Amino acid sequence: MSADQQVFHEHRNLLFSVAYRVLGSAADAEDAVQDAWIKWSAADRSQVADPKAYLARIVSNLALERLRSTRHKRETYIGPWLPEPILTSGDTVGTADTADTVTDAESVSMAMLVVLETLSPLERAVFVLKEVFGFSHAEIAEAVERSEAAVRQAAHRAREHVQARRPRFTADRSRQREVTEQFFAAATGGDINTLMELLSPDVTLWTDGGGKVRQALRPVVGAQTVASWFAAIGTVTYQGVEPADMRAELVEINGGPGILFSAPDRVIATVTFGFDSDGRITTIHNVANPDKLRAVADGTAHDVRRR
Repeated sequence: MSADQQVFHEHRNLLFSVAYRVLGSAADAEDAVQDAWIKWSAADRSQVADPKAYLARIVSNLALERLRSTRHKRETYIGPWLPEPILTSGDTVGTADTADTVTDAESVSMAMLVVLETLSPLERAVFVLKEVFGFSHAEIAEAVERSEAAVRQAAHRAREHVQARRPRFTADRSRQREVTEQFFAAATGGDINTLMELLSPDVTLWTDGGGKVRQALRPVVGAQTVASWFAAIGTVTYQGVEPADMRAELVEINGGPGILFSAPDRVIATVTFGFDSDGRITTIHNVANPDKLRAVADGTAHDVRRR
């Protein structure tokens, strides 16, 4: 491996982490990282004083361009558009709740990525670079090719927008894991009463089938309805898969505990959760669009820490 390849390889996880948070799509993030490699290979690297900052700027700009070009596709999507889930490495679950591990996990969670979807492409890129990765306004201005004043304005708008919409009260991470395990046992066992106890009364289930598989086109709201939905898992044929052929397992998805449903020949769906301060489930994100399950299906666990 050449010195230039070594430098790029050292920062590859960081580049994916930036691009994925900006795009909410693992496939698009990987494409942005590949394009960053092409630009890095062609650059006059003797003029690059700080390769890490330089590469982060390149991939941010590429991700922003890609986000703008895919915007229309998301606006005309059938049903709710949810981010593409990824498996994440165990560095963020099961460790102590340090400020870093909590921030790493929250910034890549389904709940946060859904909030980021409501920002403009520029606001999203600026928010990710400033609030998650700690870049200066001057560095971000260079990355997104805007004035520093414009970046400051976008950062302010994005921060206010996210703070108004992000989940406010989240149970500690060991409690999240415990509740997910209880939910898993209750759902696979058809125990509707336990499911009701674990769900907030106004829990909301968002399902994303993208028009490729049959899913709810609107949010499903209320503990009774959501509990009934999941209690039926062990008794109904889903996407042509008999209950006896359906496998469910607990995995780490987007920095938190989640459930992966598989048939013998393919991944069927992922389920992730949002919690209140008491550990009750307030939000469920269910991704079943097969186009969005490729990153999970290939089994790669991503390191999405911010360092």
